[in-house]
Amino acid sequence: MNIKEAADRLGISARAIRFYEEKGLISPVKQTSNGYRTYTENDIWRLQTIAALREIGMSLQDITQALGEIDQGNQQRLEEYLELQQAVMYAQWVELKRMLDTTQRMIDLNRQDGPLDVSHLHDLADSARRLREARQNWHDRWNYDMQAAIHDQRVQAANGRVPGSHAYKVTSDTGSEIMRATDTEELDQEGEGKTAAHRTNGDTTYPEPSGSRLVELEVGASVGTGTGAGLFNMYENYDEALDQTANWISPVPGEIGLDIGTGTGNLAGKLLERGAAMTAIDQSREMLRTCRTKYPEMHMKLGNFLALPFTDHSFDFVVSSFAFHHLSPDQQQLALQEMQRVLTPRGRICLTDLMFANATARQAYIRQAEATGHAEPLQTIRERHFPLLDGLCGWLEQQGYVTKHVRHNELLHTLLAVPLR
Repeated sequence: MNIKEAADRLGISARAIRFYEEKGLISPVKQTSNGYRTYTENDIWRLQTIAALREIGMSLQDITQALGEIDQGNQQRLEEYLELQQAVMYAQWVELKRMLDTTQRMIDLNRQDGPLDVSHLHDLADSARRLREARQNWHDRWNYDMQAAIHDQRVQAANGRVPGSHAYKVTSDTGSEIMRATDTEELDQEGEGKTAAHRTNGDTTYPEPSGSRLVELEVGASVGTGTGAGLFNMYENYDEALDQTANWISPVPGEIGLDIGTGTGNLAGKLLERGAAMTAIDQSREMLRTCRTKYPEMHMKLGNFLALPFTDHSFDFVVSSFAFHHLSPDQQQLALQEMQRVLTPRGRICLTDLMFANATARQAYIRQAEATGHAEPLQTIRERHFPLLDGLCGWLEQQGYVTKHVRHNELLHTLLAVPLR
């Protein structure tokens, strides 16, 4: 068929078809006799696909990539593009809902008896602007796509379970080597992973050699240096904390759960094993691919804390581990609101993360790190936003939850919030 017939059949303009051709999205055959384009059924199918993707707001660049995945029969990659677009639309929807709420609050203020204090409207507008910017300004400064392949090894290494030839090295402050282990047996000679570095395992504490620090984990574990309070280790007590989270959630078989910032799915996997129907969400495609390899039966989606790509009241519980601290304080508030939105009225929240008990504890930790001259913990605190536990509990309790928490080490806590019946 010619371009007019194709346009009439599809319900789009001939100009739009020419535009898609100029962008390289379609390549109709030209007749040798007169140079007119001839559109085959395959061209019509492709144009229908382009129109469908444009209908959901996908950019031409993303459509080009999506069509390439379709041509190669890569359904998984196509799904990722669709989910990414869905996440964008949910973010717009969440922002629109917030704007509607702010407008209604302004209307309510205007209806109050007495003269309107316009400063209240200004305050509402400033608050709305700040939260909008907080939602828009988050980005992955740590490049978790690049870290996905070694994430589980990092966690194992940080807990003294380094497989194979990955090295774990502890040196003294003078630089002399105290211990170097190159296989699991050397690291785990006494059954539970006792190493030269400070670790807590159950009720037993293994002290770090005086004046030493952990300076290298060749699998790339995220660690800091020792302070007076002990070794700073992002993933210390990792398994203990995940088990605590799973125990406190204690899902009834068939309950629907959401793990936000799932990474490679270690926490979601524990809940899946207990009979929950788990959905895992992460902003990293590569993390989700690793998670899918480990747990093919789990439902996974691209997305983040600030605009969860789900309808209201979709889940019986929400969990997150070692991810919440990537958000700024304003973003953490938005994330809590989003968790509350997607939960059923009786839905519960469990967060496991590095937190300070309160502002006083945070200042004491910083002063101690400064006094000992350890720069890495200070840099980590500046790069990440470890929340204040008392602040989280206070906000959740104001929203009608009862809370409890447990401390796994100096910074790592698990917090459970259950709505009042």
